[in-house]
Amino acid sequence: MIHLSPAATNEIGRLKSKQQPNILFRLRVKPGGCSGWLYDISFDEAVKVEDQVFDVNNIQLVIDKESIKYIHGLTLDYSEDLMGGGFRFYNPIATASCSCGNSFSMA
Repeated sequence: MIHLSPAATNEIGRLKSKQQPNILFRLRVKPGGCSGWLYDISFDEAVKVEDQVFDVNNIQLVIDKESIKYIHGLTLDYSEDLMGGGFRFYNPIATASCSCGNSFSMA
């Protein structure tokens, strides 16, 4: 299961309100980044055959089946500081992550 903090839920809702009415929030993992795996978030219009759709805090969250094994238990948060705002990923099954927090490695 994936968790969205209240701040992440609010920010996704705010961003989603600027999109088409039935837009979906997609979270996936792909090779890349300085630690080996990179988180990728975007909006998408369609669900693909390999996708699973979760309703998390009234957000339709789409994750492809390959990515799920890398982010089980992940908490997505959002925070703003003096350097700006951004999503933060807290992944309990990652063995290491880079300083920017957008990529991670697995054992």
